[in-house]
Amino acid sequence: MKLHRAIVVDDEIFTRKGLIQLVDWETCGFEIVGEADNGEDALELTSRLHPDLIITDIRMPVLDGLELIRSVLERSTQHPAFIIMSGYSDFTYAQQALRYGVHDFILKPVDDGQFSATLRKLSERLHREQQNEQRYQNHRTGGLLEMMLMNQVDDAVVTHWEQQLRLGEATYIYYVLVELNDQHPWRSGDDGVMLSLFQFRELIERALHRLMDGKYPLYVHEHRNRVGLIVPDFFLASFEAKLENFMKALQQEIEGMESLKDRMGSRVFVYAGSPVNQLRDIQQSYASAKEAVLHKYIHDHSGIVVYLQDEMPPLHYKNIHQDILDSLTEQVEEFQLEELRATVGHLFSSFREEYYAPEAMKMSLHQCVISIVRVIQNMQGNERLLQSLEPMINWQDMNLSLGELQRLFTAFAEESGKYIGTLRKECQQGGIQHIRAYIEQHAAENISLKSIAARFYMNPVYLGQLFRKTYGVYFNEFLLKLRIQEAKRLLRQTDLRIYEIAERVGFGSSDYFVTQFEKTAHVTPSEYRNSLNAGHDPERNDE
Repeated sequence: MKLHRAIVVDDEIFTRKGLIQLVDWETCGFEIVGEADNGEDALELTSRLHPDLIITDIRMPVLDGLELIRSVLERSTQHPAFIIMSGYSDFTYAQQALRYGVHDFILKPVDDGQFSATLRKLSERLHREQQNEQRYQNHRTGGLLEMMLMNQVDDAVVTHWEQQLRLGEATYIYYVLVELNDQHPWRSGDDGVMLSLFQFRELIERALHRLMDGKYPLYVHEHRNRVGLIVPDFFLASFEAKLENFMKALQQEIEGMESLKDRMGSRVFVYAGSPVNQLRDIQQSYASAKEAVLHKYIHDHSGIVVYLQDEMPPLHYKNIHQDILDSLTEQVEEFQLEELRATVGHLFSSFREEYYAPEAMKMSLHQCVISIVRVIQNMQGNERLLQSLEPMINWQDMNLSLGELQRLFTAFAEESGKYIGTLRKECQQGGIQHIRAYIEQHAAENISLKSIAARFYMNPVYLGQLFRKTYGVYFNEFLLKLRIQEAKRLLRQTDLRIYEIAERVGFGSSDYFVTQFEKTAHVTPSEYRNSLNAGHDPERNDE
């Protein structure tokens, strides 16, 4: 909550300084912005500092407390609250003070607890009044710009607003748009609660009050997803009379507020239109401020864009370079992480350096997403399983900086690459199972790793590695095991001769068959059959 501004007026320096040190003003909702030892100096302070509260003694030289209150009320349209302190308990003073609308009458010596309670109660009242006044002003000023854009404002209304906003003191007037970026529901670690445009507007008003020291009236208006404000050139007096310095200070003031510090990564962009000489022409500054918004990605590093007539670079409406799109898609598919990140970095640099219009950049990113999604769909994958897909589909209506867009797109590209790798493994797993089934069905035929690789359009070396990785044995070992198992079955269940069995299970030579059988079963085919007839376990070696 914004602290209310207070000044202390008392001709006794020890009383004045003691009061300032006595109270925890910030806890009570106030900050001391000035002090005076007489009513005349206090009157000058009031006209210069516009305090929310004046704490004054009754009896002072030059101008006493009651005269000070009466003069402030007569001279100012913005009336502060008053608290009177006095060592005199004369009821006459209290009656007169009440007629002037004084908030409270405090007797000296001041009681710390009582005075702090009075301040807290007053702070709450002032805050409610200021909120109500702000709502009223927002309602009154809300349609001013729209009416001017539609040429529905007569000279009397314009003159009234120039007086209200003190624009008669200005030589130039700017329309400035302020935009909150990178606040979205996909940020990791975020609580999902996003700042509303109304809340963002309140932050801007607080920042302006701090920067302007509360001296000037403000025009602040909510647009669809930005906040606009009228900036007369006298706002720039404390910033070396430079518009960019003011914009930077406003940006830093807003980003430094607690409400945005809690939302790590949020950025504030500020866009200024061209200057105009009078309020009647403010729509021209507003239109050029909107033109400045189109250049936001070019100025992504600073977040500050000032429209300069005839100096704004022309924006390009073109598609992404095809070679970049092809490289990007291939690197995602092959999951070449370093190369992929470099290509994404090059892509986003080109958006900035080649002056892509926002719509052209959106279309280019859409092309990239579609190209990657097609790869996933061609591999029978489901792109909706990607958590990073949603932001790449739905970001277009949000205020995002180029850096945040690059972060979101990189996350999408990397997650897609990992998913494509998983799909490829699943595809390979399914493919190797088909290959195994084929080997089992054709083990007795003249097959080899090379012939099977050719049949399934695979590299024989890669197939051999995949087979061993999947089943833990080399292809030849697996094929030999299948043939020996079938030979044992034939030896058990038929009276086929050894050479006939060798031929039937895929051995071209009966001698080679016998050698391989003995190596695997530790007995010859004949010994295996004879032991079956004798009732022994043919593969058991008796000690």
